[in-house]
Order: sequence, then C-alpha cells, then structure tokens
Amino acid sequence: MTELQWKGYAVHDTLKWTEFKVIDFTPKTFGEEDVDVKIDYCGVCGSDLHTITGGWGQPMLPVIPCHEIVGKVVRVGSKVTEFKPGDRVGVGPQVWSCNKCANCRNDNGNYCRHLVHTYNSKYPNGDLAYGGYSTAIRVSERYVFAIPEKLSLEQAAPMLCAGLSVFSPLVRNGAGPGKKVGVVGVGGLGHYAIQFAKALGAEADAVEMGADEFVITREPNALVNMEMTLDLIICTADVSHGIPLTKLLQTLTVHGKFVMVALPDEALPDLYGTSFISNGCSLSGSQIGSKKEAIQMLNIAVEKGVKSWIDVRPMSEVGECVKRVKENKVKYRHVLKADF
Repeated sequence: MTELQWKGYAVHDTLKWTEFKVIDFTPKTFGEEDVDVKIDYCGVCGSDLHTITGGWGQPMLPVIPCHEIVGKVVRVGSKVTEFKPGDRVGVGPQVWSCNKCANCRNDNGNYCRHLVHTYNSKYPNGDLAYGGYSTAIRVSERYVFAIPEKLSLEQAAPMLCAGLSVFSPLVRNGAGPGKKVGVVGVGGLGHYAIQFAKALGAEADAVEMGADEFVITREPNALVNMEMTLDLIICTADVSHGIPLTKLLQTLTVHGKFVMVALPDEALPDLYGTSFISNGCSLSGSQIGSKKEAIQMLNIAVEKGVKSWIDVRPMSEVGECVKRVKENKVKYRHVLKADF
C-alpha cells in the first residue's frame, strides 16, 4: 500500500474566495467498502463557486472544494470487489449513500436522503468530506467509476459532474432518434448536453457549439417560431434572471419536459398556470446521475467521440481559475493537474 498524504487547497473565508491555502486534513475513517484514490486531475465546477462564495449558504470552513476527480486507486477496503490498486478511476459529486432506502435499492442513490456530497458535507458519524483540490480522496466503492482506457484522465474529469448531470436527464427522458432537444446555456454543462444529445441520436438546438440550429434567447422574437417544436429542454443556465421561462415552456411539444440541472443562487421567475397547461408540459429537475448512467456515459463518450473542451492548469493556480469561471472567461472547463 502506498502511504498517502492528505493535503488540499482550502478556502477559509467566503469574502476571500480566491485565496486558497494548503492545509492538512483528516479523511473519513477508513471502512471496509472504501477506496482511496490518489488524485491526478480535477475539474473546476460552478458548484465550487457557489460554495466558496457562500451563494448556497455558509460552508463548513475551511472547505476544500471539487467534485470532478480522477486518479489511481492506491488502497481498497476488505469488501471492495470492483477495484484494485493501480486502477484508473473517477469520482463525482457524491461519495456515499445509505444503501438501504428505496432510492438506493432502485439505483437512485443520487437521490438518497442521507447522501454525502464530495465536499462541504458530513458522514453520519460526523466525519467531514473533503473535495478534489487535494492529494487524495476516500470514497465508497459505490461512487467510484472506472475510466475507460481510451479516455484520458483530463478529458474524463469534468464529465463526472458536468457530463453526468446532463446525461442522466437525457437518458431518463428518452432523448434519441426522432427527438428534438433544446439546451439552455452553453457553458460547462451545456457543451456536454449538446454533444450527448447528438450522441444518443437526437437533434439539438442551442446557441452554439455544433447544435443543429442556433437560437439566441436574448433576442425578443427568437423563440416565437419554435413553439411546440422541442420534446425536451435541458436548462444548464446558472442564473435565473433573464431566462424567458414562460416562452421556453411554450417551445415544448405536448407533454414535453423542461428539466432544470443548474442551481443558481436566486429563485426562478414566477410562473402562471397557463405557462404549462396549454401544452401539458412538465417542469422538473435532475440531480447528478446513477453509477450505471456514469459508466454508460463514459463508454458513449469513447464510442461517439464526445470531447471535453478544457484548459489544463496546475492545481496551484486554482485561485485564478475559479476567478475566471466566475467571470465567464472559460470555454468550457478548467481542469487542474495535481502539483503537490
């Protein structure tokens, strides 16, 4: 067994969210179903910004963010059967669930009421979870994903949140041949939503990036000619102001679905019943994805050539990178290479 160091880049003050300092931390108590992963790369996610700025409420400080993590297994618990030291693996936004409730039993552990997020979260015994801007991470085997050999680690990293968060609702809502998908917001999540929708055989409408049509929702009449044309909308826009929600719902076909995957700090615009009754559409949300979906997503990425548009930087530049994400200067994902 390789001896691990447990160090990470942490934020100590939400008012100084670009100031990361290296700290030592203690991982959760090692369990018989746990896997220790030495981190090679990790992706910078919008969730990290919401956390370190206090947008989702006061975090548990100091906080080590990041939940788009790839590396190699260095230690496994006595009951781990899927992995061995040396395996290339990834970890997304979840590191544990109860494995007892109805959701867990039905492959919906990402909706477990007791789930533990990868960082800024507590295990049932009170241990803290620390994220991927670090040397290593300890995770339940159930939330570790094998990375296909033909997919590079740096390409895989941002797929484990941004990719999975859009792939799951695409699959669960029948995106495929003969279906037309709209993508709101073409950033870190949106650039995957377009690619995976097309990889599944659907048409995709969005602002840019290889979609079948270009639609700019900020233009007053942009959506008028699209009424009742989309079977599914995946909303990845990380802001709520300025989203023409009523007009977007009117672009859905009868019983079409609008799925929210972004988590903006502010509330969504008000809605009247007529916004969704006239076409019988549904407004819903989606949280991450299951392990089965993660494995399927990674395999499809290899088979169909889905690519992460990334800018790789040393992990020591994390402060500058989160600032660039906040300023919308990244096309479309920063990936950090471990440099401890």
